[in-house]
Amino acid sequence: MALEVGTKAPDFTTKDSEGNTVSLSDFKGKTVVLYFYPKDDTPGCTKEAQSFRDNYEKYQQQDMVVLGVSRDDEASHKMFKEKYGLPFTLLSDTDGSITKAYDADGGDVAKRITYVIDTDGTISYVDSNVNTSTHADDVLSAIK
Repeated sequence: MALEVGTKAPDFTTKDSEGNTVSLSDFKGKTVVLYFYPKDDTPGCTKEAQSFRDNYEKYQQQDMVVLGVSRDDEASHKMFKEKYGLPFTLLSDTDGSITKAYDADGGDVAKRITYVIDTDGTISYVDSNVNTSTHADDVLSAIK
């Protein structure tokens, strides 16, 4: 069961595809789209990432941060970003602590779920019924 709207988003600290340390608290004051996906460079996950890539400018225009999270390591994320020209941050959750905190734990992979976290750190939108091809548009439409 996904975390509910109105819940305080659990903070976390992890590494991105470049090996930089990233915490949710780094984005305080910004709206964050935190999307969990099963695995880099698989058909559905690639479609979902490309959906965010193709709509990234719209997210930036609304001063929103897009963060993708999977259980893949930094090297896998780096190759995935480069292969598909992904302009947003991918975060590694190799130990599963973030996916567990966000109730997105699917065992060896993350379940496909997206949270929108408001500027005050509260979850304002949850989507666990993801259409990978249109997901970025669907999220934008839902939160307007």
